[in-house]
Amino acid sequence: MRVLIAGQGYVGLPLAMAAVRAGHRVVAYEPDGERCRRLREADSYVKDVPCRQLRAALASGRYLPVSDTVALNRGWDVAVIAVPTPLRDGMPDLGHVRTAGSLLARGLSRGQGQIVILESTTHPGTTRNALVPLLEEESGLTAGEDFHAGYSPERIDPGNRDWTFANTPKVISGLTPACTARVRDFYRTVTATVHEAGTLESAELAKILENTFRHVNIALVNELARFAHTLGIDLWDALRLAETKPFGYMKFTPGPGVGGHCLPVDPVYLSHHVRTTLGESFRFVELAQDINEQQPAYVVRRLQDGLNARGKPLKGSTIAALGLSYKAGSADVRQSPARVAIDILRAKGAIVTVVDPHAAATEPGILGEMNPAGDYDAVLILTAHPEFDLGKVVAEAPYVLDTRGVAPAASSVERL
Repeated sequence: MRVLIAGQGYVGLPLAMAAVRAGHRVVAYEPDGERCRRLREADSYVKDVPCRQLRAALASGRYLPVSDTVALNRGWDVAVIAVPTPLRDGMPDLGHVRTAGSLLARGLSRGQGQIVILESTTHPGTTRNALVPLLEEESGLTAGEDFHAGYSPERIDPGNRDWTFANTPKVISGLTPACTARVRDFYRTVTATVHEAGTLESAELAKILENTFRHVNIALVNELARFAHTLGIDLWDALRLAETKPFGYMKFTPGPGVGGHCLPVDPVYLSHHVRTTLGESFRFVELAQDINEQQPAYVVRRLQDGLNARGKPLKGSTIAALGLSYKAGSADVRQSPARVAIDILRAKGAIVTVVDPHAAATEPGILGEMNPAGDYDAVLILTAHPEFDLGKVVAEAPYVLDTRGVAPAASSVERL
């Protein structure tokens, strides 16, 4: 098939590589000119897609990165929208989806059986009530008759080597049964398992449900960590014990907050949709959002308390912050709570050195390797990158605040 993918980020680029492997011809639209140049030179900025894979895709002649919108009108069978759906001033922003939809509408032709699929995370009803009407209005065609439309939520987990695009089950949906069949046929060529949703809206809600489930449970243990610390109870030991139950329990651990392209954003889409559509608040989700947003500030307070207990003020203290990305083994710094905590520390006068072996290549001022831990007044573990030699850190550092529960036990170590 001739496949057009709008967006070559953490979602669109792995999809493009899977489509190339399946034998499809892929035109990859990336409006960022610098990113497009890097793709053409096989210089990957997505860790899950190594440069050698990009080189092979380019060498096959079936992968063409473009930043020129003219290329979108040259004929395609399947178009996938994999663009960001960020928050702007705390509100959902579908501007990138609408822009991509307008561009794709120009390439729709009657009787070609073309498929337009949205993969971007959004609130239920977006595909049916926003994207499809836009495509119809700007193309003059009718969805379900002249072209097919569907929704398939992305399930990319950056840095996860066990569950990749190829083996992660894919949820798909369509505007009509015929649309669903066409969407299903496409994804069966690029991934191992496909599950059909009954409606577009149930597929859209499933995506938000997956991430809201994690969001609220992380908020639960984050707030529990605060109370357990005040009560003098070892939460990490309690978590270890609870995990021994073989049923009815799933382990979540506290940390400096939530980050990435999903957890800080998806629940907001859901609560905003409920509020604007039904006029009611989704109190559970909004409470979780509030708790997790406050977590970086709580981490700073704990670090300040730990320094005070050792006779040092936060202002002027030297801090080694280990990890900038939001998760271990990844360079993804989007919405990272580590950055928020670091900014608060610096605003309070702390002298912070940030160490991240994954993000150092793309983030200015970040060290790839750590100086001796004894050179700092405190070490703050924000991301549990496997490259960190925590045994050595604990042996050298006068004080360690471990927000991830990964450092060896020692008198100098305090867990969140």
